[in-house]
Amino acid sequence: MKLIRVLFFVVPFVFNSQNNYPQDYFGNPLEVPIILSGTFAELRSNHFHSGLDIKTQGRTGLNIVASASGFVSRIKISHYGYGKALYVTHPNGYVTVYAHLQKFAPEIEAYVKKHQYKAESYEIELFPKAEELKVTKGELIAYSGNTGGSGGPHLHFEIRNKAEHPINPMLFGIDVKDSSYPLVQSIFAYPLNDNSLINGTNQKQELKLIPLKNGDYVVENINAIGDIGFGIETIDRQDFSTNSNGVYNIQTFLNGRKNFEIDFSKFSFSETKNLNQLIDYEHYIRNRDRIQKLFIRNNTLSLYKDVENEGFVSIKDSTYALYKIRVTDFKNNEAWVTINIKGIKPVTINKPEKPITPYFIKANQAINLKEDNILVNIKPNTFYENFYMNFDVKNDTLFLHENILPTKKSFSIKYNIRKYNNSDQQKLYIARLTGKNKSYKSYTSTKRETNYLTASTKLLGTYVLATDSIAPTIKAVNFKNKQWISNFRFLKVFIEDKESGIKSYRATINGKWVLMEYEYKKDLLTFDFNDINLTETTNNLKVIVTDNVGNSSTFETTFYRK
Repeated sequence: MKLIRVLFFVVPFVFNSQNNYPQDYFGNPLEVPIILSGTFAELRSNHFHSGLDIKTQGRTGLNIVASASGFVSRIKISHYGYGKALYVTHPNGYVTVYAHLQKFAPEIEAYVKKHQYKAESYEIELFPKAEELKVTKGELIAYSGNTGGSGGPHLHFEIRNKAEHPINPMLFGIDVKDSSYPLVQSIFAYPLNDNSLINGTNQKQELKLIPLKNGDYVVENINAIGDIGFGIETIDRQDFSTNSNGVYNIQTFLNGRKNFEIDFSKFSFSETKNLNQLIDYEHYIRNRDRIQKLFIRNNTLSLYKDVENEGFVSIKDSTYALYKIRVTDFKNNEAWVTINIKGIKPVTINKPEKPITPYFIKANQAINLKEDNILVNIKPNTFYENFYMNFDVKNDTLFLHENILPTKKSFSIKYNIRKYNNSDQQKLYIARLTGKNKSYKSYTSTKRETNYLTASTKLLGTYVLATDSIAPTIKAVNFKNKQWISNFRFLKVFIEDKESGIKSYRATINGKWVLMEYEYKKDLLTFDFNDINLTETTNNLKVIVTDNVGNSSTFETTFYRK
């Protein structure tokens, strides 16, 4: 039945048959079967996922091997993001990336720690020369972990081309078992201008989705007039995994002719921010569900292919249209959605009034919004579309619309804090109010100049001046003052700052800097005694932690070790 449909639409699905990527060059980077918790280019917060998230059986410390021979060309260690990450350049020009690592193989680990001690910094970025750290296919290079922004133990694995653009690793023969059809969770219809109507209204409509026994779907018939578009919430699941992962390709057809396609095989990091314009951003903010638009509005993503009339569906009175959506995963498992549309101009029209404010933002123009002690500076092309902005200031609270519109780049918020005395100024920072009742103050990176605070942000919302006069907390975790710890491998110290957050930390033993790894998800600093050779019996540990407004705490303790 599905073969007949493909022939009917005359659109042979040839992704894999046109694959020109080497198929036997790259191998499994783990010594366990590949089961995914995340697929390539699936929709994440503010970005497309740039690799495969491979499960590590719910634990850390699994062997990670070089997917192909080459040399370690980059090593980056961050508190956030990729955590501990390793980059290997291969003779064919591709680069493989291994992220969220627990630690590196011994030779690489020694190389990294040497440079960390030289720089006196846990966070570091290194670019070894081609002859320094050569690796062969299948050689141990690291151990799996949960560092950085990882939500649980796994390996994030990427393949990039010479231009550093990520490509779906499955195109290189990295095999993942998948025998299930993609799942369609919801379908929405959008009127695309003031004269467009769907079921008599000018508002977005969720359509009744009816699943069929064969894995396909139909949508309850709709009446429409004018230019409309559709959106879809869809996921894929691979074998042996219950994770809701991303699909590989979506195509749409209007009366048997393809009018839109989005292909998730590769992208560039410079365009990943445009994901927020691909999805219904307001719907995501309000409901945490990502509806992918099957039409284009001011978006230049390279993932779009074979788009006619920007994917719009133009419906005239007294006409009929057949609209179909084809969702496919990498293994060519597919699900179809069928929508019958009847062109009817309704007698009664529901057109809600659109809010108008004194502040009309033209997307291609700069604008400064100023009131009292606050200045908002918006550069050209910060937003995707023109809109009326809600802007108001009450005391030190800035009401800057609602976070329902995506941005292309940052804008600045500047507070004049001249009315505060010098000592109070030092404790101030700019915070965005978040949470259900906007009761949580989220620190926004704040720069200080004389009598001014400036924050750069990509998020609309409510901002306030907040005060942080409380120094960070520091506590020993696995030892006590004046304790003998000769048999200990690690020293662990808890650090926390509940207001502006931790900016920096520094640890010394007997006055010399020592490396402490920071696990921000656990508020934990960890020192490994294997890193240095302590010759003294009596040792003094000193830890200094500073928050984002400059409050500082010092923790000192003595321990004994033979």
